[in-house]
Amino acid sequence: MVTGSMHLLEVGHRKILLDCGLYQGRREEARLRNDHFPFDPHRLDAVIISHAHIDHCGNLPTLIRHGYQGPIYCTPATRDLIAVMLADSARIQEEDAAFLNIQRQYAEPLIEPLYTRTDVEHVLDQCIAVDFHKPREIAQVAQLHLIEAGHILGAAMVHLKIRGPQRLHTVTFTGDLGRRCVPILKPSAPVPPSDLLVCESVYGNRLHEPIDQTSEKLYDIVNRTYARGGKILIPAFSLGRIQLIIHYLQLGIRQHQIPQMPIYVDSPLAAEIAKVYRRHPECLQPQIAEKFGTIDDILGGDTVRYIRDFEESMYLTQQPGPAIILAASGMCDAGRIVHHLKEHIDDPRSTVVLVSYQAHGTTGRRLLEPKSTVRFLGKDWSKWIDVVQLEGFSGHADRADFQAYLEPLVGKIGQIRLIHGEREQADALAAMLRDMGFDDVGVPEAGETVTLL
Repeated sequence: MVTGSMHLLEVGHRKILLDCGLYQGRREEARLRNDHFPFDPHRLDAVIISHAHIDHCGNLPTLIRHGYQGPIYCTPATRDLIAVMLADSARIQEEDAAFLNIQRQYAEPLIEPLYTRTDVEHVLDQCIAVDFHKPREIAQVAQLHLIEAGHILGAAMVHLKIRGPQRLHTVTFTGDLGRRCVPILKPSAPVPPSDLLVCESVYGNRLHEPIDQTSEKLYDIVNRTYARGGKILIPAFSLGRIQLIIHYLQLGIRQHQIPQMPIYVDSPLAAEIAKVYRRHPECLQPQIAEKFGTIDDILGGDTVRYIRDFEESMYLTQQPGPAIILAASGMCDAGRIVHHLKEHIDDPRSTVVLVSYQAHGTTGRRLLEPKSTVRFLGKDWSKWIDVVQLEGFSGHADRADFQAYLEPLVGKIGQIRLIHGEREQADALAAMLRDMGFDDVGVPEAGETVTLL
């Protein structure tokens, strides 16, 4: 599955956790899984976080509530993003618990949030920033190397040199790999050879549309909607996706492919993330970083306005005339995009542009269904708004990217285990890798172990 990334490495009596992601699913199942670890947190010696997406770092506060007191290693940019992302996640946990208690009329026992913003502060106290390509000794048994993964700001592959009783072992954990030839971030570095490669497989059987073709489709949508006098609503994840969309909107304006028009990022979280981008130009392509503070600033410059105040957000959605509004969440199930949809769902002049994966059961997936109505906020709405899906802005490697990244390693990898992907995607990628010449490729079940002798 593509959620709750968490892998345990045992070296003798030492235990190192790779990622501590939040499991996201139905409320009761998610609460049960997130609040119970399949190991004793007290006995962990180190935690390494590949990047700051919630499905990779979002359960760190719970780990600490359960007794983990050791170091949490990550890149400097990931550490700063964790502060922002976990604070937002804790706010959601607190608000969700408060809402459920009101629904239950404060019946005992009261529902407690999974974690709070105070717990997040403890996480940050234990974070240790490690620069890319700067070796670091951890847990007295391994040397850690963090290597650019090209997925989001600060994302890293984890390469470990482990001193076993008989010989040196090497393990590489990819985290999430980015695509080739995508602007803004520095590209993924070569995947290092290792005895064991633990590799994500989110889009192991998919080919993304070239991003330039996707941007052209976006410009066409903007122009058609602008001509009708409508709003362009873009539900997008605040970390990674919003920044990429802003880049292409600005590029379209500068190249006169779309008209100059108001662009709003209606997300306090995205505004905080923009600050982190400015603090870490070392993670960006040089030509992008050098434009900070200019009219070509990829975070908006003078062309983009960030909306923090909720009252201003409500006022914004009722203003007449064309505008582009980017808001979370990417699947339209929560966040400020919901009230923008409520206001414009029956406006045939407007367009909602879905730029993220839409999971089954979400409002975004229901918007794509060929029906005249769509259900959200507990009622059915007439769906007159134009609905378009653009899948080419994905930040994940696809099948061709995996082939390009891994082909140089044929004969240099002992075992490959494919994780963090739906079964169909992982199985297809495993078959491709076997055809390429990798001998030992598997798709493990939860709790399965691999032993390096």
